[in-house]
Amino acid sequence: MKISQFKNFPSITLTYFKEVKSEMSKVTWPTRKETIHYTLIVIGISLVVALFLGGLDYLFTFLIRTLI
Repeated sequence: MKISQFKNFPSITLTYFKEVKSEMSKVTWPTRKETIHYTLIVIGISLVVALFLGGLDYLFTFLIRTLI
């Protein structure tokens, strides 16, 4: 970086945070109910995938042990 950029650092930083604040005010945040709903969906899908992968692991382990 050039020295002139270091002299401008406080101004650049302040501008950055002002822009962040402006953009964050435009965000449509989910409601508490939506957040809980989406969280439960993620947990449910994670459990289904975990059970599926665990079942495959068990099946392949069983098949390999019976072949050996």
